[in-house]
Amino acid sequence: MAAIDTIYNYYLTTYGSNTSNRYDTHKKSELRSVYNNMVKVNKESPLYKILGVDTGEASRFAIDIKESSMNLSKVAASLSGEGNLLEGAFKKKVANSSDPDTVSVTYVGQETSEDELNDSFSLEVKKLAESQLNIGKYLPADGHDIMPGQYSFDFNNTATAYEFQYSVSSGDTNKDVQDKLARLVNTADIGAKAYVNVDEENRSSLVIESKETGLADSEEYLFKIMPATDYGSQKAMETLGIDFVSREAHNSSFLLNGNEHSSLSNTFTINKAFEVTLHNISPDDMPTQIGFENDLDAIAGNVGNLLDSYNQSIRTAETYRQSQSSDFKLLHDITSVSNAFREDLESLGLMVQDDGTIEIDRNIFDEAIGSDADGAAFKELNQFKNALAARASQIAINPMNYVNKLVVAYKNPGRNFNTPYANSLYAGMMLDRYC
Repeated sequence: MAAIDTIYNYYLTTYGSNTSNRYDTHKKSELRSVYNNMVKVNKESPLYKILGVDTGEASRFAIDIKESSMNLSKVAASLSGEGNLLEGAFKKKVANSSDPDTVSVTYVGQETSEDELNDSFSLEVKKLAESQLNIGKYLPADGHDIMPGQYSFDFNNTATAYEFQYSVSSGDTNKDVQDKLARLVNTADIGAKAYVNVDEENRSSLVIESKETGLADSEEYLFKIMPATDYGSQKAMETLGIDFVSREAHNSSFLLNGNEHSSLSNTFTINKAFEVTLHNISPDDMPTQIGFENDLDAIAGNVGNLLDSYNQSIRTAETYRQSQSSDFKLLHDITSVSNAFREDLESLGLMVQDDGTIEIDRNIFDEAIGSDADGAAFKELNQFKNALAARASQIAINPMNYVNKLVVAYKNPGRNFNTPYANSLYAGMMLDRYC
């Protein structure tokens, strides 16, 4: 299970903090279509042996391919309006912050009136919302301060209570025990995350932090850790010290147009139209001004978001160029889209680079969009967007197509049966050395 643990840890540390949005949800028909495509791919794919599984390289490559492709699909979906609107997809209004390092903003409302689109306001951050943090005692990482045995503790949050049971073997060091407890907390999905800190003196500490921030008026804590009643569990908890609250959760505090407000989180909506995220405390007497970008900046921003996701897919393939020989196929499949649209893209100021990435020349772009009286530029942009979305969906369905592997045998074309249990390889991407 060591290989599986390594890949789970890689996935959680690399992508576990990503926030979901409405483009992560799907209708039943959409999910059914994805599953049917997975089954079809699996049914006809040859039998093969994955190379590099022992090092985890193939697993990480497959995960990175899938995540970058899904992100590209989500960005493309966010630029697709009802009825495949040509101009509306890229003319979405973009909110602007005068100080994005302090306050970032996204417009999430419905563009229903000119009055609404002219709204602007000031926001001064007084205090950021913070999570609850329990920092355990620092113990010699290679020491054996916890006696072998069976132990347990209760983890209570605002919704329910959980009991964790763990064992300590004779050879377990303090860090082994802390790592084991961190995995227990992280895999339990209880609204908290755990990790182990090691200082310069090779002392380790188990840190448990709530995923949520802020406290409602009726709450005293976001979670509480208590050892079981037996002497051994209480002694182990005393040694670990994870029941001590090092930092209590508290709400954010800010001035909105000079009026004081607070929020449980650093991300919240204002008037159901603006989603703001607080990043830092505002400098004295310097509130952040929130408004809208002009049309050209908004369009360039939306196109830039699409290109950033596209370029990231290329960089993912480049990262594994030496270890995954099949990444040439991935690069070819991704860049084939930009190559097919190259002439049209460069006429709009979207310059295709030698490595396949695309950069915006704002002078050419602004002139092309500003003089686009018949909507031809938006039509070309939408065709490019749709082609990228289709290719990203194709890659995400079968990332194993690009992993370095040795084909063992080809199946008899057209005379195969579905093997539904093998589809987890495409859906979960959790690969063990025996797969």
